[in-house]
Amino acid sequence: MTFTKSLFTAATAIALVATSAAADNWRAWNIHNDGHPNTPAMDRFAELVNEATNGEITIDVFHGGVLGSQPDALEQVRIGAIEVGNFSLGPIGPMVKEANLVSLPFIFKSVPHMFRVMEGEAGQVVAAAMGDAGVLPLSWFDAGARSFYSQKAIETPADVDGLKIRVMNNDLYTSMISAMGGNPSPMAFSEVQQALKTGVVDGAENNFPSFKNVGHYEVTTHYSLSEHLIIPECICVNTAKFNALSADMQAAVRGAAEAAALYQRELWAVGSEQARSDVEAAGVVVTEIADKAPFQSAMDSVYAEYLAANPDMKMLVEMAQATE
Repeated sequence: MTFTKSLFTAATAIALVATSAAADNWRAWNIHNDGHPNTPAMDRFAELVNEATNGEITIDVFHGGVLGSQPDALEQVRIGAIEVGNFSLGPIGPMVKEANLVSLPFIFKSVPHMFRVMEGEAGQVVAAAMGDAGVLPLSWFDAGARSFYSQKAIETPADVDGLKIRVMNNDLYTSMISAMGGNPSPMAFSEVQQALKTGVVDGAENNFPSFKNVGHYEVTTHYSLSEHLIIPECICVNTAKFNALSADMQAAVRGAAEAAALYQRELWAVGSEQARSDVEAAGVVVTEIADKAPFQSAMDSVYAEYLAANPDMKMLVEMAQATE
């Protein structure tokens, strides 16, 4: 071997070692701040990974979206610029059509049913598709159920008729409101408080913690438990980074994510109940909806239109609906 070739080989080896060492320290993105259950859960994930891998993988979690917006962070995890992210599946739908399963109104009967679906065969299909796109989910977080709030109780689809309802910017969500005779008003979440206060919109929809924490309960009087959308979040890792790990390391990281998810779900349950108690104490009327069948029936046109445009999603939808 010539001196030049030997020098090149040594330099390459050093570079590979340096790359491997750098890759052992991962960065994790989290949009939430202190007080949100996902923040301590992501910290717990980092601690568990460190313990399970004997320090061979360490994770620095950056909270409060300091590494960018969710769309930016999704792209960074997808290409490997960031190794880990705590993402909602809602914004992943435009990137991975299988993830849009969770954005179909009333696809889940309850939060526990959602977890049974996502941890079953249908969830495996979604996870595999996300992994193929570069964002591999390791575990599922609870983000509650989204329900309507406005200046009146909403007990049937007819109660939505004529109301201007703020929704997230997704065609499925606008179709959902239109199917009930309402007027969907997509807008940024930061604008909703003022829009409710001034009557630009008549209502909106979200889970109890968000309803309470951002003060929307201060400018509305009724919260109606339609639970029309149950959209989980995930701990997601760059697929190539995860696949490069040994089988033992993969099991350690996945196990840490699953344990952190169970911890997050406990925190979410406590926080959600507290948020409900707080808004009721503030005078918001919470309406239970005993029969959600009329709402579900109103979604027939939404499903028909969606499946006509996405016929390859039919089997996945049926798989989720068949899950007990």
